[in-house]
Amino acid sequence: MKIPQKVSDRITSGLKRFQPILQAAHARDINESDTVVIVTDVLQYVLGFDKYTEITSEHAIRGTYCDLAIKVDGRLALLIEVKAIGLSLKDNHVKQAVDYAANQGCDWVVLTNGVLWQCYRVTFAKPIAHELVLELNLLDLNAKRSADVERLWLVSKEGIQKSGLADYQTQREALSRFTLAAVVISDPVLDTLRRELRRISPEARIETAEICSVLVGEVLKREVLEGDRATAAKRLVTRAAGRALRKSAAPGEPPPATSAEPEPTG
Repeated sequence: MKIPQKVSDRITSGLKRFQPILQAAHARDINESDTVVIVTDVLQYVLGFDKYTEITSEHAIRGTYCDLAIKVDGRLALLIEVKAIGLSLKDNHVKQAVDYAANQGCDWVVLTNGVLWQCYRVTFAKPIAHELVLELNLLDLNAKRSADVERLWLVSKEGIQKSGLADYQTQREALSRFTLAAVVISDPVLDTLRRELRRISPEARIETAEICSVLVGEVLKREVLEGDRATAAKRLVTRAAGRALRKSAAPGEPPPATSAEPEPTG
């Protein structure tokens, strides 16, 4: 997505402004409260959120507090848990942040120490799951590199309004090894492989079931075929195939059935 020039300029100039501030704060090893102050300024001057109307500090959650909450267009969009700038982000910090999001029904949570920003997608299943979708080290980003500006845009006000993080996650999911494995053993791809293999050996009677068996048993790793992520990838591919069939069907007609490939003629 093309970022408006005004937004790109704000992100670029803001990043240049805050990188030395973050470097100095890290050298001084400032505490968590002071880190929250810098994070709040980054949210406003780099990412475009209004400090007075869209950023809430000490957001109450079941008797405890999350450091910052972001509301966009009146909707809770992000919960942000801040740690001291010199503190390494650990699994127990992630769990704390995700628990906050789960209790609020918020899809997105950010864990940060000011320099490192980790964006997690929370999935409301049983049990609650989370996935690291985006990780940014503000000191490693280059304000002159468009790819870095685009990644920062994902967590900006404009990016949130355009569902940038969700779209980015969908793209990542489509290119994951689990989705690619599910696509490889889907019926359309198996049919294509069968056709191409029979071009190589016209006399052989190769069936898709045989191809699938070899792929599953000898080509693909078990880790991409089993488990929750593999199951979710298979559902994703199945839903996409169903949408394609429905779209190709004429109004009032049932979706077309998948037909077998014609025999190669040599």
